[in-house]
Amino acid sequence: MADTLYLSLWYPNLRLAALADKLTAVLGAFAAFGGEPRVYAATVWPVSWSESPVYQQVWGRGERGADPKYAVEEALEILHDDYAYEFQIGWNLWELEQGGILDARWVREPRLVKVTGFGPLFDEGTYEADGHIRVEFGSDAPFLEEDAELEEVGARHVEENVLQLVQLTKAIEKGSGATARLLWSELGESLAQRLAARLGVAN
Repeated sequence: MADTLYLSLWYPNLRLAALADKLTAVLGAFAAFGGEPRVYAATVWPVSWSESPVYQQVWGRGERGADPKYAVEEALEILHDDYAYEFQIGWNLWELEQGGILDARWVREPRLVKVTGFGPLFDEGTYEADGHIRVEFGSDAPFLEEDAELEEVGARHVEENVLQLVQLTKAIEKGSGATARLLWSELGESLAQRLAARLGVAN
C-alpha cells in the first residue's frame, strides 16, 4: 500500500534567524539530483495547520519559478516563533503510467515536493517530532511500485529512483549542516525494509 514519505532534519541550537539559510540550502540541493532549480510556490502558516495562511505566493514552474534564496527571503520577512514556512519545488522521478496491462509504461514525471521550516512554537512544538525542516516527498510508490510486476526495465527505474532519493537526502544533510535526519512514512514502516522485501534482497 502506498504511503507518504518524509525526511526530517534537526540542527543543534538552531536560532529562528538561521532558518532561512537552512531552507535555502535544502531547496538548493534539488537541482543536482533530478529536481528543478527554482521554487514553485511558498505558503506561511501561523500557529497551526488549522489556521489560514498569512502569506501565499505561486511563481510557477520552470523559468517562472523563484530562486530559492529569493523565495525564502520573501516568505521569511514575517518571522515568528509560531509560524511554519512551506515551499514547493519540482522533483522528477520515474513513475508507472497507469493504463491497461498491455499499455502500462514508465515515464519520467515531475512531482511537487514540500519543504517546510518550523518555528519552535508552531503547532505546540511540532519540530521536536517532525524536524526543524521537513521534506514531504509525496507517495512512496515510485520507490516500490508494490502493485506492479517489476520486469527488468521497471526494476531499473525503481533502482534509479531510490538512488536519486539517497543522493538527495545525503546532499541535503551535508549542505544544510543537519546533525540528525530521519526518513520515515506515515504508516511507520521502514522504506529500506519494504524495498529489500520488494526486490528480494536479504536484510
